Amino acid sequence: MDRLRVLLLSRYGARGASSRVRSFQYLPSLRAEGIDVTPAPLFDDGYLERIYAGRRPAWGSIAAAYGARVRRLLGGRRYDVVWVEKELFPWLPARADLALARRARALVVDYDDAIFHRYDAHPRGWVRRLFGRKIDRVMAAADLVVVGNDYLGDRARSAGARRIEILPTVVDTARYVPAPSGRDGFTVGWIGTPRTSRYLAAVAPALAAAKVRVLLVGAAEDALAELDVERRPWTEDAEVELLQSIDAGIMPLPDEPFERGKCGYKLIQYMACGKPVVATPVGVNREIVADGANGFLAESEGEWRGALERLAGDADLRAELGANGRRLVEERYSLAATRARLAALLREAAGFRPAPAVAAAPLS
Repeated sequence: MDRLRVLLLSRYGARGASSRVRSFQYLPSLRAEGIDVTPAPLFDDGYLERIYAGRRPAWGSIAAAYGARVRRLLGGRRYDVVWVEKELFPWLPARADLALARRARALVVDYDDAIFHRYDAHPRGWVRRLFGRKIDRVMAAADLVVVGNDYLGDRARSAGARRIEILPTVVDTARYVPAPSGRDGFTVGWIGTPRTSRYLAAVAPALAAAKVRVLLVGAAEDALAELDVERRPWTEDAEVELLQSIDAGIMPLPDEPFERGKCGYKLIQYMACGKPVVATPVGVNREIVADGANGFLAESEGEWRGALERLAGDADLRAELGANGRRLVEERYSLAATRARLAALLREAAGFRPAPAVAAAPLS
């Protein structure tokens, strides 16, 4: 079988959660399937570190990143597929994306959140006018749109995308494995980034009332500042061990347009480690969490407190719900269950046409 050549234009490197789980974790299995992927992140880890620290990235570094991406795209014809995470150039009009995307032999775009709402729901009118339909135009131009859930798929359909495939966000169940918490008492865990830790404020009263121990991984320093919580930085090496150390995982969300497009990654991480979950019934959370079977759905403060207290007081229930969640992840949200399908989708997008041999020029 001819080897397929793919240029991966991710938003971030492996430090970025969306890039790590939507593309980078697949690279070894794609290689085994005869697909050679060349990753070319738009932003490096330093960019993300500045964002998470609340500092603005330097304009010079952004301009350099955009310039490097242009050079990559100018060589895009050497590849069978150009695989794009979200968009080529954030905050540039669609014509900039499309002019260079048309150089690709086949264009695949991937979405794991409702990035289009960053534009069409922006408070400034000029942003909505200039960028409001940008992502729709990119979706319509792509040979294949891969989305993480139905909410994103519906948007792609309304945009006129030619082909849409749902591929959920998954974890490697050989790495995320169940283990006893190893802690005395009952610990509630949350994992994420400094940006997403703002969602925790909504459940602070319930956490306080339930009198549970709380572990935050990757949160901002001021998240749940009113509570006595344990804070740990996120690292890829430590994340599984930290999740194994908790007794239940939480995912609070506001019921807002952008959040309805999320793919429930936190829930899948918790469940893969055999932990029961409590989540707001927003978007795909309703599909992942079977209320009372692998966790609980909670909206009001009373519902959150009741779910947490019930889990805290019943170790057998935690074990049962955790085991059910683990089975669900193995069946639907695991790398093993989706890697062959992604490989097939990339080959189908290319039409099984190998690119002609071209001497590769140095890329920077």
